[in-house]
Amino acid sequence: MDLKRIAKDTAKTLTSYLTYQAVRVVMGQLKETDVPRSYWFNEFATRDKLQDGEAFIAALMQEQADLALRVMTVRQHLAEEVTEFLPEMVTTGIQQANIEHRKRHLERMTQMSSEELKGKADAGDRDSQSE
Repeated sequence: MDLKRIAKDTAKTLTSYLTYQAVRVVMGQLKETDVPRSYWFNEFATRDKLQDGEAFIAALMQEQADLALRVMTVRQHLAEEVTEFLPEMVTTGIQQANIEHRKRHLERMTQMSSEELKGKADAGDRDSQSE
């Protein structure tokens, strides 16, 4: 297990997600202040691949540098606000989800076991009645 690579991939994914969220924020601001530009930005965001945040910003920088700078500013602000709480929230969320998955699995196993036992008991009752 290459923890360094996993951490790097996670950081890249989080960066792209924060770019997506920043685009949503800027899009909302534009809808309130500059509707024609919000239409252009919406079209650009759906046309260009937003899955890779860095590639998206590079492409946006070529077309509308001021929007790219605005997205980068919002993204940085989001990162500063969110990353403070993120490690604990992720760890807690994963622990709680794992507990729920294990609980459901145990419930299914217990339910299957009790159904199997009941089925065997019913079969035993039929066998003793037929004798």
